[in-house]
Parts: sequence; C-alpha cells; structure tokens
Amino acid sequence: MDDTGAAVKIPESVRRIVSLVPSLTESVAATVPEALVGATDWCSHPADLDVARVRGTKNPDLEAVRALRPDVVLANAEENRAPDIEALRRSGVAVWVTKIETLAEAFVSLDRMFTHACRTGRPGWLDAAQDAWRAPAPGPRRTAIIPIWRRPWMVVGRDTFTGDLLRHLGVDNLYAGHAERYPKIPLPELVERRPDLVVLPDEPYAFTRTDGPESFPGLTCALVSGRLLTWYGPSLVDARARLSRDLGG
Repeated sequence: MDDTGAAVKIPESVRRIVSLVPSLTESVAATVPEALVGATDWCSHPADLDVARVRGTKNPDLEAVRALRPDVVLANAEENRAPDIEALRRSGVAVWVTKIETLAEAFVSLDRMFTHACRTGRPGWLDAAQDAWRAPAPGPRRTAIIPIWRRPWMVVGRDTFTGDLLRHLGVDNLYAGHAERYPKIPLPELVERRPDLVVLPDEPYAFTRTDGPESFPGLTCALVSGRLLTWYGPSLVDARARLSRDLGG
C-alpha cells in the first residue's frame, strides 16, 4: 500500500518510472536515473535532466504519461490532483502516492517508495540525509512566519513539511495552529505578530531582496532556497547546514 493506504500493483521489475513531483524526480534521478522516463515541466533538478515532459503537477498530460508506458507513476497527495491520479489508475497505470507532512515521514516514505514502488534498494543519500538531521534542534528557539505568496499574502500554516523542517532548526511557525494549511493573512496582521524571523523562500513565489523584505519594516527577513525548505529528497543532505546559515542560526 502507498502512503494513502491505496493498494498499488507494482511489477516485480520496474524499468520505467514517471514522476509527477519535482522532489521525487530528483530523488529517482539520483538513485535509478536509467529508469526515469518522464517528469513534469517543473522538475528542475538535476539541471541536466533529459526525459520526456508531461506538463505540470496540477495539469499533467495524462495521454503523454500513458504513452511513456510507465511501470509506475510517482505522485504526492498534496502536489497532485486526486482526479488525475484516479484517471491514470482507471486506465491501468500503477500510481504510487506519497503523503509527507513531517521530516520523519519523509524518511519513512522515501524508503518505502524506493523499496516497494521503484523496486530498488535504499539509496545511500537517504542515510546521509537522515544522519544530517539527527542532532537536536539548537537553542534558543525563535518564532517565524513563512510567506509563500503575496497579492494576496499567504503563509505556511498547520501540518506542513516546511513547518516541521523549521521546527527541527529551532524555529517555530507562528501559524502552525491555524485551521488551514496555507491561510491567507492580511499583511498588517503578519507584521503585528512581530516574529523573530520572516522566512522568505524563492518558491512558489520568488521572493528576492527587493521583493518581499520591504513589506516587513523593522523585522528580520531571511531569504532562503525554496527547494531546501520544501523538497524531500537528496537536497535534505545539505539542507540543514545551508538553511541554518541563511536563517542566521
């Protein structure tokens, strides 16, 4: 069963994989690159990835996916739409869906994905990533808001991988208790919360030094890599050290 509890019939030998998730694409490319035959237009790592493109995570070209004759399609419960997943399954395509909301879940989910869905061994980079995150969070703890969009302003809320990753870095999301996972919050309210940090990633909205920090006068803003903050895969090997540096920790 995949992370959602769905039974997935995987062939004994997996030679053709299509990934509909950028972080999973990078993971497969770093582990069994010869098996990766298709990915989304948003799959940007590795930079030299040369596979068929099947449009986006939210609007994949399902006919193009089927035409690649995949042994398995890799998807994610948050990033991909349930109707697309079900449409592929109805046409006989095996779709393995990951569901990852914490760092601990990422390590377990990726191990299961490679073992059961990709029919390969646990990759060495996954061991290195897990080792990199074993140490306890540094202190003292700090608070943060994490905008992911503006016009309107949206922030990271409850039950997110991003929030849990920051928690392991000693940074507590002020909106972790919000009823929504990505709530829309008026800018004045964000400023009034007076967090220790405003964490500004470069995706999905590309915050820069001249686009974002000016909205939070008097507050400490940290520009970070969205890939390091939100992707679960080989990036986790270096994410802790690089994010700690960029967050000033």
